[in-house]
Amino acid sequence: MRFDKTFAPADGGSGATTLPRAAAAPTPPRPKRRRGFVDVALTPRAAISPRATLIAGLVVWAIVLGIWSALTYGGVMPDIFLPSPSAVIERGISMVSDGTIWPNMWSSIEVILLGFAISSVVAVPLGLLMGTFRIVQAALEPMVNFIRYLPVTAFVPLFILWIGLGLSQRVAIIIFGTFFQQLVMIMDGVRAVPDDMLNASYTLGSSRRDVLTHVILPAAKPGIIDTLRITMGWAWTYLVVAELVAADSGLGYMSMQAMRGFQVDKIFLAIGIIGILGLITDSFFRLLRAKTAGWAA
Repeated sequence: MRFDKTFAPADGGSGATTLPRAAAAPTPPRPKRRRGFVDVALTPRAAISPRATLIAGLVVWAIVLGIWSALTYGGVMPDIFLPSPSAVIERGISMVSDGTIWPNMWSSIEVILLGFAISSVVAVPLGLLMGTFRIVQAALEPMVNFIRYLPVTAFVPLFILWIGLGLSQRVAIIIFGTFFQQLVMIMDGVRAVPDDMLNASYTLGSSRRDVLTHVILPAAKPGIIDTLRITMGWAWTYLVVAELVAADSGLGYMSMQAMRGFQVDKIFLAIGIIGILGLITDSFFRLLRAKTAGWAA
């Protein structure tokens, strides 16, 4: 109800009094419009549901397998160049049944774990020091940047000459291929820690050791784990290089033996196993990051 009538004062004055209007009723909120899948998918960094994530991944796999099947079953590509999916699966079942796949697979896993572990144990603290102390960075960065551009394959004959054939030579190739890359990436991740965090710690009375262990290291932990996850992929690549040249077991050795016998399905099987093992290690580091540095997600 509105009260907008004007009354004249009783004493006959010229002033007038207007009664205030009643407050208007609040406008009901508009219903929130539901965003469509395309709208969400095309929005930068917009979160999607786990179901959408699964479907998107399966669609890509279906497309790849569909193209592969069309090329092989359709007779576009001969088996000598591109085996069919069923041929690769049959080869895998055969090698699992006779047990010939396991020694090669375990040999490759052993080389990866040893080489990557040794490299990481040294690279993480050294990269932390390079990113924290400028004097350490100035001393090591020029040499590290020089070595990390050298091709790993060029050192394979030297490692064979220096170390000989066997497990040590393959582990050395993994270390050489990943160590210097890890150093640079960890150093850059540590240097990305804001100076304001360090200054605030000094203001609160922290020592230099406390700043290193309780500020810089926790802040750089997500980047360090990401570095390990990325360089693990490079380690699998260098594994094949090491086993192709001089080895008597392993997935790379299996591929080389298959090439000599024109067993292309066996080569594809070795590639597929490496890819699966790589996905397992990648998932491990993703889970480790989520459990230990979930706040940085």
